[in-house]
Amino acid sequence: MSSASVGGGSNRPLIIGIAAVGVIAIIVGILWFTGAAPSFLNVGSHVHGSGKGHAFRGSAAVVVGLAALVYAGIMFRKSR
Repeated sequence: MSSASVGGGSNRPLIIGIAAVGVIAIIVGILWFTGAAPSFLNVGSHVHGSGKGHAFRGSAAVVVGLAALVYAGIMFRKSR
């Protein structure tokens, strides 16, 4: 019996989910930078008419997306 079968199985669905969240976050970040983000993503914005909120949200989304992709890559390498 291998240790993988005793431990509960593969982390593949989790890795795929984290990678998908990373890619989506990067896409949303790019949309915020270009100003093409859908209106529902701008709900709660307190600064109207200023581009600062878009730049901050875009930067945060890209950083979160990259962090998620790095984490998924680390998890993938450990699972091999």
